[in-house]
Amino acid sequence: MQETKPLYGLVLSGGQSSRMGQDKSLISYHGQPQRSHLYQLLQGVCIQVFLSVRAGQEQEIPSELAVIKDELEVRGPLNGILSAMQQHPVAAWLVIACDMPLVAFETLQTLVAARDDRRTATAYALQGSDLPEPLLAIWEPSSYAPALAFVQTDKTCPRKFLLNADTKLIHPAQDEELYNANHPHEYAYILQKLSHGTTVQ
Repeated sequence: MQETKPLYGLVLSGGQSSRMGQDKSLISYHGQPQRSHLYQLLQGVCIQVFLSVRAGQEQEIPSELAVIKDELEVRGPLNGILSAMQQHPVAAWLVIACDMPLVAFETLQTLVAARDDRRTATAYALQGSDLPEPLLAIWEPSSYAPALAFVQTDKTCPRKFLLNADTKLIHPAQDEELYNANHPHEYAYILQKLSHGTTVQ
């Protein structure tokens, strides 16, 4: 029987946020920057938590947030995920993107409880869908070598990688837990929703 690998958390916050027009990781949906909010949520289910940042961004991060800098010549979130795996190869990684404002602590608890460490990853998918959400998923250490080989063929889409990997899918109680806010109108929608009593713990 294999030993379950320790679970670390990774908040992906190194994107350029060009569609939003402001840094998505700094938007305050819950009384603090979103990157800090998600960092604290992950601390409740992970042994260690890190903020994934692009090169040059680490100087602007508060000292209380541990960071892992992108180290690969790869576009997109796989750079952050693989860079984290390189630094801590024994750990599994609960990865979450900073543009998911309706993820609750219960969302993370459900994912951790459903984790199958014999698989490449355990990922959320929308109800009725078989498309994994790679940026709300647990990536096992075994995913590192095939993911690295994947990007070395000039492929960068983490969803395509998980689609062709041994990925366990789970579904949220409500699809809006997986909502991505990438544009100003989506940001406005979330603010309106939260102001009408949607609570995220």
